[in-house]
Amino acid sequence: MTDTPLLSVRSLAKHFGAGAFRRGPVVRALDDISFDIAHGEVVGLVGESGSGKTTIGRSVLRLVEPTSGEVRFEGADVTSLSGREMRRQRRRMQYIFQDPFASLSPRMTIGEILTEGLRIQKIGTRQDRLAQAARMLEAVELPADALDRYAHEFSGGQRQRIGIARALMLEPDFLVADEPVSALDVSVQAQIVNLLRDLQARMGLTMLFISHDLAVVEFMCDRVIVLYLGRIMEIAPSEQLYAEPRHPYTRALLSAIPSPDPDAPRHREILAGDIPSPANPPSGCVFRTRCPHALLRCAEGVPPLEEVAPGHFKACWRDDLQE
Repeated sequence: MTDTPLLSVRSLAKHFGAGAFRRGPVVRALDDISFDIAHGEVVGLVGESGSGKTTIGRSVLRLVEPTSGEVRFEGADVTSLSGREMRRQRRRMQYIFQDPFASLSPRMTIGEILTEGLRIQKIGTRQDRLAQAARMLEAVELPADALDRYAHEFSGGQRQRIGIARALMLEPDFLVADEPVSALDVSVQAQIVNLLRDLQARMGLTMLFISHDLAVVEFMCDRVIVLYLGRIMEIAPSEQLYAEPRHPYTRALLSAIPSPDPDAPRHREILAGDIPSPANPPSGCVFRTRCPHALLRCAEGVPPLEEVAPGHFKACWRDDLQE
């Protein structure tokens, strides 16, 4: 890894409904998001549904336009690129979608789906593109004759392999994997996770891995970002986060991971209520309305994301929760 991060996000915000000609509440999907991802690193992004995970992934690739903030890829500010420049940039930044069926056109053959990006980028001849598609199918362990078939002819796991192959066609440096196994049967989830881990190692990919499954994230990721209601609660190396979580929200999430031994003693931290609406977030710390350790000051100001150990950051006013 080099000292300069491949991806650097600073003060990223995304507010839906904001604008001079729009009425109604502003939905604060993201606020003040900052993190780095080093070359070859896999960073997990976890949190409950509605926390803003997918919005971060799509904002990084400008599939949605950020309201403010910077996204730098090898030092270049992605948010300031023109449409044509961004199209070129996407050769190096690709997305694996959650739903492998909805993201594949039913009217196109797999060969047409896989070669579409190369055609748009004007890379190679038709035969070159088909040869690359055959190589990518082999990389995801599908036969070359899949090129002439349609998406509905494949199982969910096979369709996700096709989605992964499509993301790899342009030989990118960076992938956003957005809940890549959540729509799949449990029986095939492990196969896809193992495939992604193998591809990442063989191709030296840098990855933002979005998931609500903390067991999968622990297996896949070098570091983990914990997100709640559009704000970062904690960032830490994976091993350190799972062994010594420092934020009460992280502790609650980890306590919900099923144990392989049902008879083993364990402490479960139950969160009251549901995640609040991003159209009306709580004042101060957005987690305070569900936090069993909240203080009066938690309503008065947003706690900064501060380093509490080497590489370990948390946004919490309390410093007495360490076990």
